[in-house]
Amino acid sequence: MGSRRNTELFLLIASAFPVTLLYALYVTGTGAALSFQTLAVPIGLFAAFTAAHIAARIFVPGADPAILPIVFFLSGIGITFVTRLAPTLAMNQLIILFVSITLMVITLALVKNLDIVKRYKYTFGAIGILLLILPMFIGTEIYGSKLWIRIGSFTIQPGEFAKVFIVLFLAGYLSENRELLSISSHSIMGFKIPRLRLLTPLFLVWGICLLVVVFERDLGSALLFYTIFLMMLYAATGRVSYVIIGFFLLAIGAVGAYHFLSHVQVRFQIWLNPFADAQNKGYQIVQSLYSLADGGLAGVGVGKGLAKLIPIVESDFIFSAIGEEMGLLGGSAVLLAFMLFAVRGLTTAARAKSDLAAFTATGLTAAISFQAFLIVGGVTKLIPLTGVTLPFMSQGGSSLLASFVIVALLMRAGDEATGRSVELAGTGISTALPDSAVAGAPTSKNGTRFFTASTGATAGSHARPNSRMRRRLLDTPESGVLGRVALAKRLTVTVFVFTGLFAILIGNLTYLQVFQAKNIQSMPSNNHTIMRAAYIKRGSIITSDGVTLAESVQNADGTYSRSYPNGNLAAHTVGYYSTQYGSTGIESSMNDTLTGSRDYSSWKNAVNSLAGITQPGNTVKLTINSSIQQAAEQALAGKKGAIVVLDPRTGAVLAKASAPSYDNSNVESLMGNGNDESQGSLVDRSTQSLYTPGSTFKVVTLAAALDSGKTTLDQSFESPSSMKIGDADVTNRLNANYGTVSLERAFALSSNVVFGQLATDIGADTLTQYARAFGYGQSLGQDFGTAESIIPDASAMTEWELAWAGAGQPVGQGHTPGPQTTVMQNAVIAAAIANNGIAMKPYVVAQTLSPEGTVVKTTQSRSLGQAISSDTAAKVKEAMLEVVEDGTGQVAQVSGVKVAGKTGTAEIGSGNINSVFIGFAPYDTPTVAISVMLEDYTEDSGEASAAELASQVLKVALAVQGA
Repeated sequence: MGSRRNTELFLLIASAFPVTLLYALYVTGTGAALSFQTLAVPIGLFAAFTAAHIAARIFVPGADPAILPIVFFLSGIGITFVTRLAPTLAMNQLIILFVSITLMVITLALVKNLDIVKRYKYTFGAIGILLLILPMFIGTEIYGSKLWIRIGSFTIQPGEFAKVFIVLFLAGYLSENRELLSISSHSIMGFKIPRLRLLTPLFLVWGICLLVVVFERDLGSALLFYTIFLMMLYAATGRVSYVIIGFFLLAIGAVGAYHFLSHVQVRFQIWLNPFADAQNKGYQIVQSLYSLADGGLAGVGVGKGLAKLIPIVESDFIFSAIGEEMGLLGGSAVLLAFMLFAVRGLTTAARAKSDLAAFTATGLTAAISFQAFLIVGGVTKLIPLTGVTLPFMSQGGSSLLASFVIVALLMRAGDEATGRSVELAGTGISTALPDSAVAGAPTSKNGTRFFTASTGATAGSHARPNSRMRRRLLDTPESGVLGRVALAKRLTVTVFVFTGLFAILIGNLTYLQVFQAKNIQSMPSNNHTIMRAAYIKRGSIITSDGVTLAESVQNADGTYSRSYPNGNLAAHTVGYYSTQYGSTGIESSMNDTLTGSRDYSSWKNAVNSLAGITQPGNTVKLTINSSIQQAAEQALAGKKGAIVVLDPRTGAVLAKASAPSYDNSNVESLMGNGNDESQGSLVDRSTQSLYTPGSTFKVVTLAAALDSGKTTLDQSFESPSSMKIGDADVTNRLNANYGTVSLERAFALSSNVVFGQLATDIGADTLTQYARAFGYGQSLGQDFGTAESIIPDASAMTEWELAWAGAGQPVGQGHTPGPQTTVMQNAVIAAAIANNGIAMKPYVVAQTLSPEGTVVKTTQSRSLGQAISSDTAAKVKEAMLEVVEDGTGQVAQVSGVKVAGKTGTAEIGSGNINSVFIGFAPYDTPTVAISVMLEDYTEDSGEASAAELASQVLKVALAVQGA
C-alpha cells in the first residue's frame, strides 16, 4: 500500500506548483512583494494537506491516491479566488477550510469501516430527510431560497449535510435489497418493469424533492438528490426501467413546477433569454456571460477581471470569475479536475469488494461531481441556473465541511475496496444453504433460485411455503462474482456518463469563450466592454492627407475620452464611439485594430494579445481626402442627400458625405432627446438609403443594350410624349415630344419612351443580368457595409414594369419594385464606365499604421468583375459626354476639363422629386467618379441641382489631383 501513498505525495507536490503560482499572481496583482508571509496561504494549505496525507497513510493506506491531490488543487484555486473576490470573507473561509481538513482527518480516524452504515442506515435516512426538510419550518430565506437556518450570527445550510446521510442510507438499503429490486416481474411490449411496490422508494424520493422545490424554493438541491438516487439505483440494479420511470417522473414534476411555481418559471425564462431582463432577473447570468466572453483563451489575468460586478460571485458564480481571469485553459483545467474526481471515485466503487463500499463510493462521487456539473452548467447557460455551490471552491462553510466529510468517506470506501480483511463480502439478503437445498431449489425465468419450506429451509426461516417473498440463494444473477462483474460494467457506464457531462461543459465553455466571445463583447449593453474601453488608448483615424478625424485624449483619472479635432468632418464614415450607445462606422468596423486589445498583425503584438496585455491602438488611415470631403459636405450644407466620390481605377473612396450630419463627439445628447427621429441625421444616406435612380439607371440600360448587340448609338427611335408599352403608357418628363431621335441623342435628352422601348427589346433577363454585374443585389464595400440595391427578378416584371425599369423608375405590384439604388451603387456604375467596364469594389481604409507609424497593412483593390466590355464602355462614355456637353447635364461642366455624366430626375410621389447625377472626369483619363443624390429638389426654384453640386465637388477633386 505504500506505493499508493507515495503516488499521492508526489501528486500533492505537483499540485502545489499551480496552486502557489496562482496565488502568487494574485499577490503580485495587488502590488505586494512575494515573500513567505504573502504566500502563507498556499504554503499553509499544502502543509495541511500534507498532514492529511500522513493521516491517510495511517488510517486508509489502500485509498485511491489521486483523490486528495485533486481536492487540494480545487481548494487551492477556490481559496485564491475567494480571497480575490471577497477579501472580507477570506479569513473566515480559510479558517473553515482548515477546519474541514481537520474534520476529514477525524472522520478517517473514527470511521474504521462502513459496517456502521448497515446497522444505522434507517437512522441515517431519517437524519438526512430531517436535515433536508428542516428549513421548511425554521429556515431563513436568503436570495429567494429558504435553505439556511440561522443560529446567532451563523447560518447553516442543512441540505449540504443531508446529502451525506441520504447517500449512506441509500448505500445501506441498496446493498441489502439490490437483488430484490433487480427482479422485474412485469413485461410490457418487451420492456421489463419492477413490481409496483418496489417503486415505492422512487415515488417517495420524488415526492420529497418536490416538497423541497415548493417550500424551500431550491431547484438545485432537489435535482441533485433525485439524480444521486437514480444513479445509485441504476448502479445497484442495472434496471434501465428505473431510470426511464425516474426521468418520466422528473418530467412530470418539471412541467408541473413550471406551470404552478413562479420561481421555477423565472429560472427557465432567464435560461432561455437572460438578455430580455438583463438589468433585473437576468442580471447575474448576463454578467456571467460577459465575464466568460472577456476571458477568451488565456484569460485577462488574475485580479484584472470584472467578475465582481456579478452579485455573490464568490459563491454561486465563482467559476465565472475563474473563466474570466484564467480563460478557457484555466476553466477547462478545473472541469478536468472534477472529471478526474468522478473517474477516480467511480473507479473506487468498481474496485470495491462489497456492495456497501461500492454504493457508498458511487453516491458520494455523484454528490460532488453532479453538483459541479449543475452549477457550472448554470453559470455558463447550458442548463437553467440552480443555485448550488461549486464543491471545494465556492465561499460557504456548510458546503466545504460536507464536501471534506464526503472525501473522507470516499477514501474509507477506497481503503475497504482493497479487500485486506475479506476477499468478498456477501451481497444481497441471502444466507448460505446446504448444497442439497441449492440443488433442489426451483429456478425463476431470470435465473434466481428460490426455496420454500419444502426445499430444506433452515429452522428459523420466516418464509411461508409458496410465498412471493421467498429468500434467494447466492447464485442469483446479482449475487457473488457474477453480480460484482455486472456492477463493475454498470459503473463503467456511469464513468462514461460523467466524462460525457464534463466534456459537454468544456465544449460549451469553448463555444462561449472562443466562438461567441466577440459577439457578446460587442453587445451595446455589455458594461464590461464599456468599462474596459475607458482605460484603452484607441488609435487615431486620419485622412489620406494626414488630417486627424478622431483621437483619444487621456483624462486626469487615467481614462481616455474620444476627441474629434476637425469637428464633424466625415462623421458618418468615422462613426461614433459611445460608452452608452456603442459604436458605428470605422470606430466599430476597425475596433479591434483601434483598441489594440486583440492585434495579431505582428509577432510581438500577437504575443501581447495572447497574454492579455493591452497596448495603444493602431492608427487607421482612410482613403478619404480632407479637401474633397469638405467640398462634398459644403455642397450639401442645408440640404438632404449624399455625395460619393471614388477613384474609378481602384475603388478607393475619396469622399463620402451624408446630410444632415451629426456631432459624433456628443451623440449621447442626440440619442437622449430623440431629436434624430425626424431628421435621420444618424443614417448614412450614401450607403444605407435606397433611392429611385431615375434616368441615371439609363446608363445600365444603354450598356446592356450595346454590350448584348441589340442596338447601336446611332439607331433611330420614335420618342413621342407618351407611348403605350404593355398594358399602360410610358411618358417623357414634362410630356416632351422629341420626335425621331438617335439612341445617343435620346440618352442626352433622357427620353423615357425610348429607353422603355429599349428595355423591352433587350428583355428582362438581360437587363437584370447587367444590373447585377454592376453590383445590384449585393453589399458593395470591402470594409464597410451597404444596403443592397434592388433589381426585381426578371420573371416578376410585366412588360410595362420592365419599360419603366429601363427608364429608371420603379413601378409595379406583387413584388418589390425596382430599380432602387444606393448613392454608393450609382458611384460604382459611373466608375465602371470610366474604368473600361471593370467595376471595382469600393473601400475606405487605405492602411493601418502601428503606434510607431510603420505600415502594418495596406488594403488591396478588388474587382467586382468585368461588367461590360471595354468597347461598350467607350461607347457609353461617349454618350455620357454628350449629356454634359449638349444635354441635360450641362451645368456639371468644369472649366478646362471634359466631364461625362448622366442626370436623373426621380419622382418619389406627392409631386416631389430627387435630383440625381453620376459622372466622371477627366473624360480621356478618368481619375474621379462621382454620384450625387439631392432629396426634395424643387425645379425652377433657383437652388443648385445634383449636377451643379457635382461640378463644385469635381472642381476641388481635380485640383487636389493636379488635373
